[in-house]
Order: sequence, then C-alpha cells, then structure tokens
Amino acid sequence: MITGGASGIGRGIAEELLSCGAKVVIADIETAAVHKAAAEIGAVGIVTDVAKLESVQTLAAETLRRFGKVDIVCNNAGVGPRAKIESMTIDEWKWIIDVNLWGVIHGTHVFLPHLIANKDGGHIVNTASQAGLAAYAGVGAYVVTKFGVVGLSETLALELAQDHPAVGVSILCPGPVRTNIYQSQRNRPATLIKGGFRDIEANSIVSADARWLQPRDVGRLVAASIRDGRLYIMTHPEMFDTIRARQEAIAAAHNHTGKSEERI
Repeated sequence: MITGGASGIGRGIAEELLSCGAKVVIADIETAAVHKAAAEIGAVGIVTDVAKLESVQTLAAETLRRFGKVDIVCNNAGVGPRAKIESMTIDEWKWIIDVNLWGVIHGTHVFLPHLIANKDGGHIVNTASQAGLAAYAGVGAYVVTKFGVVGLSETLALELAQDHPAVGVSILCPGPVRTNIYQSQRNRPATLIKGGFRDIEANSIVSADARWLQPRDVGRLVAASIRDGRLYIMTHPEMFDTIRARQEAIAAAHNHTGKSEERI
C-alpha cells in the first residue's frame, strides 16, 4: 500500500514493487489521477486523504477486504510548497503538518497492527527528505514535518526491533527527484487562508549541476532497501556535506559544554 501513489515517487515505488510480483494499492487525494495511474500500471487505486484518520481507516479496510493482509506500507504522500516561516499563516502550518506528518502518523497507526499480525512479517517505509536530516532556508515548515517523520521512524524501528522484529522500518530521504511536489498547491484546501506558501520551479532550489533522479530510480532503491532491511534510504550521497556539517556542529557543542564543565 502506497500513499501519494498516483504520481512521483509513490508511483515509482508502485511500478517497481509490481515488477517484483507484488499486488499494489495506490492511494491518492486526486480522484482522476489515482484511477488513471492504477489503470496504467495495473494497481488498485483508492481515493484517500491522509490528513483524515477516517479516510486512512477506510483505505486499510478496503486493502484488507481485497487482499486479506498487507505486507508493505509506504507512507509517502506529501506536499512541498515554499515559504519563509515569517510569512506563513497558521492555516498553512496546519495544512502541511496534517499531510506530511499526520499523514505518516495516521498510516502508521492504522496499518502497523496489521503488519504486526501478519505471520510473514512486514515492512513500513516512511518518506522523509534530505530536509529531514538538515535544515534548508525557505522551506521551514517542510523541514519541521520531515524532521518529525525521521524521529517517528527511528523510534518505531527501535521499538519494533525489541517487540516485533519481523516488521522492519525504512526512512526514505530523497534529494532532487522529478516529481510534481513542487506544484503542491493544486491540492491546497479552498478554505486555507492565503499566506506565504507558493509553488516553485524545482530548478530554483538546487544547484544547476544537481543530479536529478526519476521516480522509478527511487522505487528501485526502496525495493532493495526493503529486501535488505536497511533503515535509511539515501538517494544522493553527494549531498551528505550539509548533513555532516550539522552533525559536526552538534558534536562541537557537546565538546564545548564538556570543557566548560571541566572549568567549573
């Protein structure tokens, strides 16, 4: 089961898992898009709003009705409009958190009991971002949600390793991928008070020489990571410098604190 499966990374994962022999359910908030994509790739399409618990519960019930069990859950749906924190409305904060973080919480809460109950075990993949491991200016709300997804997933992995080792966890942290997440406001709720959020040109947020992946490339990495039981799925190792700089700054702060305590 893959949320945000009608396009982008979600569809790339779906196509790869189908090629591996899986039966796939793709869920998406866009009715026409999810049914069109399902017909094109040979999946089951279910309209779902991941921001609403009852919608995800209906998705789980329909998945189990059709197939009797679920083995892999990919909480992938997300939005990515750009705004500086100072320009955002509370409504915009609520929208992005509802989709990007609550969507993962809902998917985990609803599907995890079924993965645990599966005699064959299972795997959950939560889509975060490079922005879940290091901060980037201009996308603060997105960073907040993706840091949350990473923290949720790392904690879940520890707990499942202790209590339900047959269920694995992976955290997908993609860099530049050719998707339509940069035009997220096509799904912006009509009641949302206008603020700083705006869609962006993807090329405007990364360097000109960035290595762009296609969604199916990411799908292959996800499938391999599920097979190998890897916690972190990194698509762009060349982007590690930003993450390393953050880690080094934290380490330096610890070292500084230790020296201060010695003086005291």
